[in-house]
Amino acid sequence: MDFNIQLLNKQIQKESEFIDDIVTELHKVIIGQDIMIRRLLTGLLSDGHILLEGVPGLAKTLAVNSLAKTINTVFHRIQFTPDLLPADLIGTLIYNQKASTFEVKKGPIFANIILADEINRSPAKVQSALLEAMQERQVTIGDQSYKLDDPFLVLATQNPIEQEGTYPLPEAQVDRFMLKIRVSYPEKDEEMKILDLMTGSKAPKDVKPVVSPEQIIKAKEVVRSIYVDEKIHTYVTDIVFATRFPDKYGLPQLKPLIDFGASPRASINLVNAAKANAFLDHRGYVTPEDIQELGADVLRHRIIPSFEAEAEEITVEDMIRNVFDVIPVP
Repeated sequence: MDFNIQLLNKQIQKESEFIDDIVTELHKVIIGQDIMIRRLLTGLLSDGHILLEGVPGLAKTLAVNSLAKTINTVFHRIQFTPDLLPADLIGTLIYNQKASTFEVKKGPIFANIILADEINRSPAKVQSALLEAMQERQVTIGDQSYKLDDPFLVLATQNPIEQEGTYPLPEAQVDRFMLKIRVSYPEKDEEMKILDLMTGSKAPKDVKPVVSPEQIIKAKEVVRSIYVDEKIHTYVTDIVFATRFPDKYGLPQLKPLIDFGASPRASINLVNAAKANAFLDHRGYVTPEDIQELGADVLRHRIIPSFEAEAEEITVEDMIRNVFDVIPVP
C-alpha cells in the first residue's frame, strides 16, 4: 500500500503542475483573495458548484472571468433580476416562418463557466431552472433535452447587504451548492497593491490561457483517484453526525441551537472537496487538515440554526468550530 501511495503521489505531482500556472496567471489581475481562488479551483476539479457571498467590489466577477480565460473556455455572466424568466436562462423555441418549423435558441446557460450574479434577485422559477441545470447537467427546451458541456461550473453570488426585492434561496436549494464562500475585504497592504495595479500608468496584464478544457476533464478523473483512508471517512461521518445529534458527541449545548443538521450531501462534498484540495497541494492522499480547511465552507449553508441560536447571536460558524474542537482527529 505504501508503495502505491508513493506512486500515486508522483502521478499527482506531475498531473497537477498546471495548477501553479493558473494561479500565477490569476494573480496578474487579482491581488490577495487566495482562499477564493483555491475554492474556485476546488469546485472546478470536483464538479461542485459554488455560492459566493460578499459585498460588491471584491473581484468576484473578475476572478471567475479570469479563471475561464486561463482554461480557454466559454464564460457567461448572467445578471439575475426580478423580471428574468427561465427562458432567458436556458433558451426557448422560436418559430421560423420560412421553414414553418420551431428552432431552438439556446440560452446563456450553455457555457463552461457560469457566473449567476445576485442569484437571490430572481424569482423561484428562474432559480429552480438554474439549479436543475446544475444538478442534471442538462436542459430541456420543448420536448428535447440538451447536455451541457464539460467542464460545467456555476458560481452564484449573493449580496448580503440588501434584502429589499430579493428572493432568498430555500435551504433545500442552497444544499445543492458544494461550497459557500464568504469573500472578505482585502488587507490594507493588499488594497495598496490593488490601487497600484488598477490606477497605475500601465494597464493590468491580460490573463492568458495556460490549460485546455481537456486537461481539466482529465484532471477531474485524476482527482477522483486520490487516496482517502477509512479513518478520514469515519472523521467526516462523525463531524456530519455531530451536527445532527450533538448531544451524542459531547455537545449537548448545541442541541437547542440547531434545527436541522447537515445532509448526506455534506459528507460526499466534504470528501470530494478534500480530494481536490490535496490535488491543489500536489498530494496523492487526503489528510485531516484538508477536512478542517474546508469544513466551514461545506457546512455553513447546510446547518439550519434555531430561533434560540439567533436570539443568543450564536452563528453557524461558532457551532462548526465547536464540532471540530470536540471530534477527535485521526
